[in-house]
Amino acid sequence: MDALGLLRIRVRRGINLAVRDTRTSDPYVVVQCGSQKVKTRVEKDNCNPVWDEELTIYIKDLNVPITLSVYDKDTFTGDDSMGNAQIDIKPYVKCLKMGLQSLPDGTKVERVQPSSENCLADESCVVWNKGKMSQEMRLRLRNVECGELEVEIEWLDVPGSKSLQS
Repeated sequence: MDALGLLRIRVRRGINLAVRDTRTSDPYVVVQCGSQKVKTRVEKDNCNPVWDEELTIYIKDLNVPITLSVYDKDTFTGDDSMGNAQIDIKPYVKCLKMGLQSLPDGTKVERVQPSSENCLADESCVVWNKGKMSQEMRLRLRNVECGELEVEIEWLDVPGSKSLQS
């Protein structure tokens, strides 16, 4: 496999998602990177769903966008779009490449500010904890009237892969 590694994306919850049915929605999240697609379960009748699901994708190219799209599950018609966001993993990968394995737990390695280049709703910190680097982020959904997603990312090295350290 020519992947650099795996990215574990914990889709925690949706906040104030758009209403696409009469009074609520049945949302689920699709994570796409290149030709890969993975998705969460559907949360019935909930505009503030808690999925707390871990989805894993392989990363071959750090420049290929990682898109999270939220949909409302419909029974008889096509599922309705409830917005999308992209995860910018470059600040996170930069921290991984620093080789900071001796940090104390809870060390904030970098703060990433919301900007027009990312979908962050709030400041996001890359944190070293329990031998791993992770980043929690709150993403503002685009192409929709309202809604945010809370996610956390974590890198997983694959034995025999190119690795980020090289």
